[in-house]
Amino acid sequence: MSLFDALLAPKTSTLRTFENGDSVVQPWNDVIARGYRMATGLRRRGLGQRPVACVLTNSSDVISGMLGIWLNGGAIASLPVPARAMDIREYADQQVAICNRLGTGTLMLERQLIGALAEAIGGRVQLLPWDELEVDRACEPEPPADDEPAFIQFSSGSTGFPKGCILTSAAIESQLQTISDTLELQGPEDVAVSWLPLSHDMGTFGAMLSSWAFDMGLVLSSPIRFIRDPRTWFEDCAEFGGRVTAGPPAALRTAVRAQATRPLPGALQLRTCVLGAEQIPWSVLVDATDAYAPFGLRPEVWMPAYGMAEATLMVAAVDAGELPTALHLDSAALAEGEVNEVPEGAVGATPIVSLGCGRGETSVRAADPSGISEITIASPSLASGYFDDAELTAEVFRDGEFATGDRGFVRDDHLYLVGREDDMLSVAGRNVFVGEIEAAVDILDGVRSGCSTLIDVGQNSRTCLVMLLELRHEEVDYRQLATAASRTAKAKAGLLIDECVFLAKGSLPKTPSGKIQRFRCRHLLASDEFEPVERVRLRRIRR
Repeated sequence: MSLFDALLAPKTSTLRTFENGDSVVQPWNDVIARGYRMATGLRRRGLGQRPVACVLTNSSDVISGMLGIWLNGGAIASLPVPARAMDIREYADQQVAICNRLGTGTLMLERQLIGALAEAIGGRVQLLPWDELEVDRACEPEPPADDEPAFIQFSSGSTGFPKGCILTSAAIESQLQTISDTLELQGPEDVAVSWLPLSHDMGTFGAMLSSWAFDMGLVLSSPIRFIRDPRTWFEDCAEFGGRVTAGPPAALRTAVRAQATRPLPGALQLRTCVLGAEQIPWSVLVDATDAYAPFGLRPEVWMPAYGMAEATLMVAAVDAGELPTALHLDSAALAEGEVNEVPEGAVGATPIVSLGCGRGETSVRAADPSGISEITIASPSLASGYFDDAELTAEVFRDGEFATGDRGFVRDDHLYLVGREDDMLSVAGRNVFVGEIEAAVDILDGVRSGCSTLIDVGQNSRTCLVMLLELRHEEVDYRQLATAASRTAKAKAGLLIDECVFLAKGSLPKTPSGKIQRFRCRHLLASDEFEPVERVRLRRIRR
């Protein structure tokens, strides 16, 4: 069955969304019928047969509108939602630049976002709300062919200007089948729960489209609702009988900490919780299992996985129902890019969680089989390149493979991820991976989960290492916490931190999936745009 045959087939399940404070339930069949009517509205406005620029937020308007674009023969161009700590004018300039690259003068988005964005956009593109598209007449469907672009995923810019991954209908179809097979989806018997943004591949393909295509019930919350109350993630799972869910490890840690203040409303029926989008600390799995075990959660629920927009979504994952595992490596050797296995519990040991094997027809390999190196993948759900960027496409899409920019190793066909190229700092002639340092600092008392990053800054003809930290609460001994962070960096990788900069909640720039934008951190620090709560100098800088 093709992608659009699967989406348009009659359904028995429902979609639940949380809009304007209310929980709204509607049959998938009603979502589909509205999509036909919105396609007619798009056609009347001349927005068919080409990429349609969209900001995909978590509402039923957006979901029906996405189908409308496809029924009209167009490609959905998913633009980033505002990154955390991003200035609205900077965001507006980014959106205009992407629209110009797409060759469109119209941006689709929810009505409530227009008021916040209109002044900064300044008429450079037309802002069109989804709810204006619906008319009283359905269109004849003309969806993109298998080999035609159906979706352009513009990244949230964790390493620079957003890149647009071009996905064909066939690539999306292959990915949805891979997700179904890996998660062992059971159609109407299953209910998925998600708060992940539809602007991110994990939210769109992993939660929304897979539920829709395979006739599963979907409880679709939103990032805003999760941020306001992280307990809602697993409370929704308990209340609505969620069997499948997904999220980043940092969000899981946040949910666990918040859940301690009140019990779940009932037992958990979860079969699978996919964890991806970033490295997975072993401690998160242990803490989450302990927190939710009293509500019926079993440790084999956790499914560590690896994916990316360039592969539509999923690349590798642990088999359903298997317990997560980890290799224990010497921390100092790991920081130097070497794989040196040590006994569990040994001094200086770092557990690296297995992300499983390549799923479906996807293959995963490391450039250097003997050590840590760049990971490359081949997959039938691979993007056909980056929109309007032939140079970058040729650089990373080579001979049917994609060079990910992620570094790790493969052992017994299992993928172990160490970090991105951007996580590797050059310090005194050494290339050091700082991801494990950040993960260890992240669990220090007083640090917000997922809110620490180590960056290198040029200062007075030398490179300084600065640790940026968001505070979980105000009652903190800054010098003591800075010293603890410094000791952690020295123990993990032999690095000496020059300064700790403490920030208020929400200060670090992040993508919608929770990745800290290291390149923007450097810019904000160099231009004095951060407003530190406190700065602690740990080493004297010669002037």
